[in-house]
Amino acid sequence: MEGKRENVDPTKLSVEQLAKLLSNAYRQRVPEEQIAADIEAGAPTNVDGTINLVVYTAWLLQEMHRGD
Repeated sequence: MEGKRENVDPTKLSVEQLAKLLSNAYRQRVPEEQIAADIEAGAPTNVDGTINLVVYTAWLLQEMHRGD
């Protein structure tokens, strides 16, 4: 019997869900603390505190190129 997959809305991810998703994508652990630190540093969140994957990724890219 296959494992049950959790339905995830990429526009409304919790910090925990985003950490799992990124860890699976990068094949290395992305700690929840890193995402929380990004939020403290200004990463955008939805009104309810969830994170939009596309908006977060765009913010990361912007931060990577800041000062270039």
